[in-house]
Amino acid sequence: MTSTLLRTRGLRAAYGATRVLQGIDLDVPEGQVVALLGANGAGKTTTLRALCQMMVSTEGSIELAGQRIDGRSTEQIARAGVGHVPDGRGTFLGLSTEENLRLGAYARASRAGTDEDLARVFGYFPRLWERRGQQAGTLSGGEQQMLAIGRALMGRPRLLLLDEPSFGLAPLIVKNIFEIMRRINREERVSILLVEQNARLALELADSAYLIETGRIVLSGAADDIKKDDAVRRSYLGY
Repeated sequence: MTSTLLRTRGLRAAYGATRVLQGIDLDVPEGQVVALLGANGAGKTTTLRALCQMMVSTEGSIELAGQRIDGRSTEQIARAGVGHVPDGRGTFLGLSTEENLRLGAYARASRAGTDEDLARVFGYFPRLWERRGQQAGTLSGGEQQMLAIGRALMGRPRLLLLDEPSFGLAPLIVKNIFEIMRRINREERVSILLVEQNARLALELADSAYLIETGRIVLSGAADDIKKDDAVRRSYLGY
């Protein structure tokens, strides 16, 4: 039986006086990929920020491997094993590719093995090895997305939060990145919570999915079942 790595119950989040999440119950099983689907403004990005206690105030419970992490700082949550790849990628443009990656290990309790982790990331993303001394701000959009994912992996996460990894990228680059994410999930058993506007791509990668509308979960289930839902097919899959 698969255990639950991440569990939220009654998760609410607000920017100042504006509440966005209205009470989210969400589970991410150990070693699985879960997609969070919804229209722009539905609360997808806010959900990821709430899990990291980043830029929002929250209520409700968040558990990681059975331990409450709500109320902890963003750095403490990272050290607990949550890696976040935000929308916009969060790259330090003035630093080199390798310097960006090494910063990903900064929040770890121990930085022993950093060189080995760096080699592992370069194994997934050979392009980053080729660009390791290059200033990150001169990388292409696809290379910056690879860098953002690689930097998160340097923290040795148990759970990877990905926010719109396909945004603004060419289809061939997107295909490559999603194939690498599948490898990371299968080879390292890193659980993934994926926010992705391209519902078709997300459901191909995911084991299960949630549909969020105006800050509430309105549908959840196995990815194959969500694909067959008439409302999802019409609104998000285009057929």
